Amino acid sequence: MGTIGTRWTRAARLGLQNVTLLVVGLVVASLGCEDGRSASSGGSASDSEAGAAANPGPEAGWPHYGGDRGGMRYSPATQISKQNVGDLELAWTYHSGDVSDGRDGTSKTSFNSTPLLVGDTLVFCTPFHRVIAVDAETGEERWAYDSVQRQTKLPDPHSRVCRGVAYWEAEDEEELLRPCGHRIFMGTVDAELVALDARNGKACSDFGKDGRVDLRARMGEIEPWAYYVTSPPATVNDTVVVGGMVYDNLRRAAPPGVIRGFDARTGALRWAFDPVPPGYDGPGPEPGSDYVPGTANSWSILSSDEDLDLVFVPMGNAAVDYSAAERHNLDHFSSSVVALNGTTGELVWHYRMVNKDVWDFDTASQPVLFDFEMPDGTKVPAVAQGTKMGHVFILDRRTGQPIHGHKEVPVPTDGAPGELLAATQPVPTFVEPLHPSELTPDDAFGFTFWDRGKCRDELAKYRYDGMFTPPTTGGSIQYPQNPGGMNWGSLAIDPGRKLLVTNLMRMANGIQLIPRAEYDAMPDKSSHWPYQVQPMFGTPYAMKNFPILSPFGAPCSPPPWGTIVAVDLTTGRIAWEKPLGTIRDQAPFPIWLWPGFKQLGAPNLGGPVATASGLVFIAATTDRYLRAFDSETGEEVWSHRLPFTGNATPMTYRLGPEGRQYVVIASGGHVWSESGDALMAFALPR
Repeated sequence: MGTIGTRWTRAARLGLQNVTLLVVGLVVASLGCEDGRSASSGGSASDSEAGAAANPGPEAGWPHYGGDRGGMRYSPATQISKQNVGDLELAWTYHSGDVSDGRDGTSKTSFNSTPLLVGDTLVFCTPFHRVIAVDAETGEERWAYDSVQRQTKLPDPHSRVCRGVAYWEAEDEEELLRPCGHRIFMGTVDAELVALDARNGKACSDFGKDGRVDLRARMGEIEPWAYYVTSPPATVNDTVVVGGMVYDNLRRAAPPGVIRGFDARTGALRWAFDPVPPGYDGPGPEPGSDYVPGTANSWSILSSDEDLDLVFVPMGNAAVDYSAAERHNLDHFSSSVVALNGTTGELVWHYRMVNKDVWDFDTASQPVLFDFEMPDGTKVPAVAQGTKMGHVFILDRRTGQPIHGHKEVPVPTDGAPGELLAATQPVPTFVEPLHPSELTPDDAFGFTFWDRGKCRDELAKYRYDGMFTPPTTGGSIQYPQNPGGMNWGSLAIDPGRKLLVTNLMRMANGIQLIPRAEYDAMPDKSSHWPYQVQPMFGTPYAMKNFPILSPFGAPCSPPPWGTIVAVDLTTGRIAWEKPLGTIRDQAPFPIWLWPGFKQLGAPNLGGPVATASGLVFIAATTDRYLRAFDSETGEEVWSHRLPFTGNATPMTYRLGPEGRQYVVIASGGHVWSESGDALMAFALPR
């Protein structure tokens, strides 16, 4: 039984009266289902009540975003196995009603949330930043909290998204039974940190002001859409840590990327890590701000180790993404993983994955904590950090040192005039690179000789000298493109099989720097996904970012355009690699059914989940499927068609030895697909 289950049971021993009050509160809260926010279920309420009575806590829980604090995305559950996974069926679906296609004056929604299991309740957030709790066995709503967000219109291509919430519980057994002894934390599009009672969804009145902390406080004047939170906070002991998304490539003096730790009970600011390097001599904080503008930010998912009292922060880029000359060395912490003391916020170590990043190769993946087994059988507390380049660095999480070292490889430095570039880039020496680093016109893809020829010509237009080809005014190819490689879906660790599993995109983009005078004279400066024109004010250049596509709209880079890969953690070598997804829902006619085009793969955002029974579950792709793979062979053993793309990381759990194991996925689209609001749970037949 997991930590949550243990503490809920421990709390129950304090008195039958208190437990009765808690159960009554949950039952009352479950009656508050709003119109348009309903669940369809294969089980009855009586089934749920009987199951809850028999199963006081989870046998295989999911109390944190990635399953555990370290984000391993691994479950010990074995009820769903390779032998019976083909029998999986839809158990229930919950619709929140929080969906917009962007035509109503608000921003388009992307439902990318991964729920948490708190007791026998699933808790998740919607793109409108409501927090909802549903019965983990039936999908029936128990409570909902509306953060009453302003309908902030976000600039293209950003959509409204909330990837998840965080859970915290008090250590003291008596405090556990008081209001807000169990808390849910969420960051919002209005840049607030919200604390809720996990048992009834009510705001924790002792946290900040009426359960909220203003994250824009002491940040200076910031446009409503320029700084907000998209990913879950992290808790480490009694501190809740949060970063924020900073709007890219508007100007050099972007909002600060400060990382802050707040008291989990009161919301008081405990510490702030302003990612400014020693010896910095650039502009200081702007009026009304305590923090330097334009620093590297952390918009993705954090991890924590409570025994070491460390929080691990994946860092984005200092402003602006595609020009380094005006940063005044603020990119010292860019594209790195940073380890901070959870109590004080002091820097313990940092490891940089890219030197002088001018490619938007943010560290997007959650740092994944696990025990790395050495050849002599000893275990090292490690962190696996995936990157957009398809590199995986394995570091000692106590020191930040690579367990197997790394090498610095020479890269081109003849970029745009006046640019400041690094002569070398770090490459891991243990896990082999998972993304190709070569691309020539002869590699061009085409459905026919005609469109392949067009793609060959298109690739020949632009410079490509490897994945660290510098941006230029003549145009260059970015391969992998700035979304990756690996992105925020991160990776999963199967400790029993010593496997690391991840998914990647393999597509090329074009980048072209535009001299400032030329940009100023442009009559049309509009930017529409996926063709972007970004001003980068405060630098000598603007930037144009565009896909490299055939006349048929297919990527010119060679397939597969999406892959799922397993790495043997004893050797660092690829154990297996398979195309992930098909071009269904992208192609205008069913060309994906043709034998030669079944293995093209697909763009994908979202992550994998591994189970002790030898399965890997993943959605992520543009073709609207949730899939299961054999973790030892990579064979696809099951799939289910979703109503919308599942650009979220799934989760799985089992409530007690008599309960069913569920696999849950948010099916709600992305910027590239139709928006939806379906939370779907799958299980074996009763």
